[in-house]
This record gives sequence, C-alpha cells and structure tokens, in this order.
Amino acid sequence: MTMFHHVSIGVSDLERSTRFYDAVMAALGHERFLQKPGTQSWWPKGGGQAFWINLRDDLTVIGDDGRHIAFQAESQAQVDAFHAAAVAAGAADDGAPGIRPEYRDTYYGAFVLDPDGHKLEAVYAPRD
Repeated sequence: MTMFHHVSIGVSDLERSTRFYDAVMAALGHERFLQKPGTQSWWPKGGGQAFWINLRDDLTVIGDDGRHIAFQAESQAQVDAFHAAAVAAGAADDGAPGIRPEYRDTYYGAFVLDPDGHKLEAVYAPRD
C-alpha cells in the first residue's frame, strides 16, 4: 500500500500553473486526471496517486520553511527532464540535477521553485 492518496497545493493563477504543471508532469510521465472549477490534477499514466492544484485568492507561500514535494522519477534522465521542463516553464532553479550523497549514494535529485514559490523536487533513488 502506498502512503499517500493525493497531494494538493494552492496556486494564485490556475491557468499559469496548469501550463507549468502540464510541462513538469509530462516530463515525469504523468497526465491530466480531473479538472473542475478552480482545480486541476495529474496522475501517472494508468492511474495512481494524484497531484492537485487549487486556485486560492489569498495564497501565501512561505519560502524555505522546510516543506517541499518530491516527485518519484524512473531514471536520472527523467530527473534531468523534470528540471529542464520546469525551468523552461518558468521555475526558478533551486538545485541542479545531481547525486545527493548527503541523502544516499544512489540519491539523484533536482529542485525548483514553481511560479508561486512552492519547492518541488524530482528524485530517482534506487535502493540496492
């Protein structure tokens, strides 16, 4: 059994964030799932845990408070694609793709800040 059913965050501009996450989630092999007024979601092709964005009028994102969302990647190349797609779609680089030995010798990750300042990571970390 997986730990999470879904993850949801607030965004200040649904159209902008939908365009951003379309690019980022496609790089990870995910597709749009459900769309309703003020909300949009993606999930892995074939189903699985969903990621949702929800329009919030008075959104406050506190930078560098320790929170971030780490998306599972299937390879180092997919982490690289996530980072490139995110930066091309307007994210701020917050850690280029690479091995993170402080976490584990096989931990390969990349960090970005989405258009609202949410910290995102893609990680490939096989457990041998």
